[in-house]
Amino acid sequence: MTRPRKALLIACGTASVGAGVIGAFLPILPTTPFLLLAAFLYARSSERLYGKLLGNRLVGDYLRRYYEARCMSRRHKAVTIAFLWVVLALSAVLAVDSWWARGILGGVGAAVTTHILLLSSEK
Repeated sequence: MTRPRKALLIACGTASVGAGVIGAFLPILPTTPFLLLAAFLYARSSERLYGKLLGNRLVGDYLRRYYEARCMSRRHKAVTIAFLWVVLALSAVLAVDSWWARGILGGVGAAVTTHILLLSSEK
């Protein structure tokens, strides 16, 4: 792999991690797809960064389970859904004035909740 291509993949992976972290706190921006993209990009460019991402104490186990088996523990499902709806409700009350934007937040919440519930459960 050429050096510029490797640098580009690492930069895009790092940007994806940043977007994933931001997405943990913003209801419209998804966290999991960005972290999965970062894992994909790091796996093709930097074994060290890939290992650090999958070894991260906060997201490593979650990413490994999702990436390898498309499953989440019941506890992770419950925490994720609860956190999602708390952040959506706070956003709807504190940051959004229009009814249609609140409807979009509710639709996003329903779609993400459905996706999470459809993932297989791990004990």
